[in-house]
Amino acid sequence: MKVLLVNGSPHKEGCTYTALKEAAGALEKNGIETEIMWLGVDALAGCIGCGACAKTGKGCFRKDVVNEFVEKAGEADGYIFGTPVHYAAASGALTSFMDRAFYSGGSKMTGKPAAAVVSCRRGGASAAFDQINKYFTINCMPIVSSQYWNQVHGSNAEEVVKDEEGMQTMRTLGNNMAWLIKCIEAGKEKGIAFPEREPVVRTNYIR
Repeated sequence: MKVLLVNGSPHKEGCTYTALKEAAGALEKNGIETEIMWLGVDALAGCIGCGACAKTGKGCFRKDVVNEFVEKAGEADGYIFGTPVHYAAASGALTSFMDRAFYSGGSKMTGKPAAAVVSCRRGGASAAFDQINKYFTINCMPIVSSQYWNQVHGSNAEEVVKDEEGMQTMRTLGNNMAWLIKCIEAGKEKGIAFPEREPVVRTNYIR
């Protein structure tokens, strides 16, 4: 069993990474393999609505970290997406990444647990947290909770470590995700499969 964690911060081992690493540590103690993917600092284009990925079932024609993630997504059992708070929202890089990753590879993540993790100096965490969670709720994914909202505070990694409640929240998140993944696996062994989907109905407001 494996969880993919995505670091949407431009800083490879900053505040967001510190939070994700704490959650990953708890997952690993529960026997869950983890991998933290960093989006990096190179330009990451957003979705242009060309529909190519919907037609081919593959990632966008661009060759970047989005396609790398989508290729790995099918083999993962859970996902955690982390971001710093920029203007009370997720980072631009993570927003572009998730737009494309869910449009092209959402079917690979359906039915699997997911969680959002946000890092902020002071405020805006709940708005960014809510933004990321919306990707999960539109894709039939169970959202993993913790003892508080999945957030840490600090201006740098050293300060985040001092956020004892935030660090504990990350560990609880990791434990809860490990528990849910194991519950889903146990259900499969008992013949409890993910609910069969009805054909999708789309109702446009203008006809």
